[in-house]
Amino acid sequence: MNINATSLFQEMQSMATEASRNRVESTTIKTAAPSSTNQFGDLLADAINTVNGLQKEAKSKVTAMEMGDRSVSLAEVMIASQKASVAFEATVQVRNKLVESYKEIMSMPV
Repeated sequence: MNINATSLFQEMQSMATEASRNRVESTTIKTAAPSSTNQFGDLLADAINTVNGLQKEAKSKVTAMEMGDRSVSLAEVMIASQKASVAFEATVQVRNKLVESYKEIMSMPV
């Protein structure tokens, strides 16, 4: 399975944008531009939080369906479950690529 890094990065950005729309944040004025390390760390944290949110949402819908809540349809439960599954799989693939890159960098001669 070949993974394109740019498409994963775009997916993570879209997930972060979606997550930021769902949260109410106060605006802060930044005096200095953040470093790329902070941006990457924030992006990664947002992506992980988004995956966690999707998993919690799917679990709550599954629980509601199991308890007999008629406002939650089977289709909604399956869609939420699949969204959480795909997001988790993408996160695992990104992690695997990062670990692979780290190992490759560490094995380079100095």
